[in-house]
Amino acid sequence: MTMREGWEAEAANWASFARTPGYDRAHESINLPALLGFLPSPGELTLDLACGEGRLTRLLRSSGHRVVGVDSSPTMVSLAGSHDSPAPAVVGDAASLPFPDETFDLVLAYMCLHDIDEMPQAVAEITRVLAPGGRLCAAIPHPVNTAGSFPDRADDAPFMISGSYMDSAPLRLVADRGDLRLTFHSQHRPIGSYFAALEGSGLLTEAIREVAAGTGLAAGGGLAAAAPGERRWQRIPLFLHLRAVKPW
Repeated sequence: MTMREGWEAEAANWASFARTPGYDRAHESINLPALLGFLPSPGELTLDLACGEGRLTRLLRSSGHRVVGVDSSPTMVSLAGSHDSPAPAVVGDAASLPFPDETFDLVLAYMCLHDIDEMPQAVAEITRVLAPGGRLCAAIPHPVNTAGSFPDRADDAPFMISGSYMDSAPLRLVADRGDLRLTFHSQHRPIGSYFAALEGSGLLTEAIREVAAGTGLAAGGGLAAAAPGERRWQRIPLFLHLRAVKPW
């Protein structure tokens, strides 16, 4: 099963997970607050890449962005359009975007590059649809995070690399929230593979942030404050944020 097929199969579960407060605590208290302080101000037109059921598209729109979402999953796009606050979205392949050259001054790739089967081609397409001077803002699970795990929940538990950090490998994670069971269809890739894709497409890296459990702006210190049993994640970055610019 490709990641594209996996996410189409999980679309309804993802919508329930994303739309239920408290189900995605790391997003709510760490990842999103850090990202919002990292984004450029609204410009002419923003693309929400792999927009899913539209939660970020809706948020960007409410923050003053003129935005359109794109996702390869027809069910995700249907869910985005049928929300009480519909998000404008179209079905499209990240590796072959259905937009003309130089259409956007901002592309947001939030928690999706690791879920895209043809990631380097997607970065090349992002570059194509960005106007000169436009920016890509991306968030992914930090590759150190996806390469290993803690053996237990103790604050001082050692973090252990499983197998090889350097080799790409399928990553299947399961979130259980009561009667909801969501499988994430992703790929571990070393950090160099993402920056090789940026380099190969001609994008220039402008800023990098390693986001850990104590860096959330909400809940007085993120996940570690809201859930003391998660303090071990203050020692290992949960997410990687990067901002890159297309040269003039």
